[in-house]
Amino acid sequence: MAQREERERTTGRRPGGRPPSPPTPGPHDGDQYNFPDPESRIMKSSTHAGFEQDYNAQVAVDQARLLIVGWALSNHPNESQEAEPTLAAIPSAIGTPEAAALDAGYFGPATLAACAKRGIEPYIATGRDPHHASWQQRFAPLPDPPPEDASSQVKMAYKLKTALGKAIYGARKYTVEPVIGIIKEVLGFRQFSLRGIQAEAFEWCLVCLAFNLKRFHTLS
Repeated sequence: MAQREERERTTGRRPGGRPPSPPTPGPHDGDQYNFPDPESRIMKSSTHAGFEQDYNAQVAVDQARLLIVGWALSNHPNESQEAEPTLAAIPSAIGTPEAAALDAGYFGPATLAACAKRGIEPYIATGRDPHHASWQQRFAPLPDPPPEDASSQVKMAYKLKTALGKAIYGARKYTVEPVIGIIKEVLGFRQFSLRGIQAEAFEWCLVCLAFNLKRFHTLS
């Protein structure tokens, strides 16, 4: 509701669709339960249009070496709360990154707060960019900065249009995306073998460790 009110205030237009309804306690007739692994959750698949019983795995990747420097796992169906545990998993001996690039699923107050607490400058997509933008859009001059009272979403969208913002966010596609691709295609890890969130977290830790060992061999 707060996001809808903020959008209406900044755009001057009432958001479409029905307002969200508050959750009601207790089980409902349509609720489902997974007996083999009750801690997993139904999540939308990234490879097809269906839904699967899944966990949400996260990695923080160093841009220079493509090493996994932090990992996390949860049963949350989206990434809006996942920046905090992932950033917290980065060992203090490594240091704190100056900036972080995250996709649109992470954008929200929790992610902005997690980065601000650590002094990390976030560069987070605020939506999907068109795949076939016209040359006028690609070479359009940078607009004036948004006013101070603009929403965090408007300010972030402007930051991503700057030369620095384009460079930092553009690095995401050759930083974390290749790591996920190698884990799936080279290591062949596409599903968990254990059950329960704690066991799955240990398994994901081993997968990240295996990737780093393979990466160290490549770098040596």
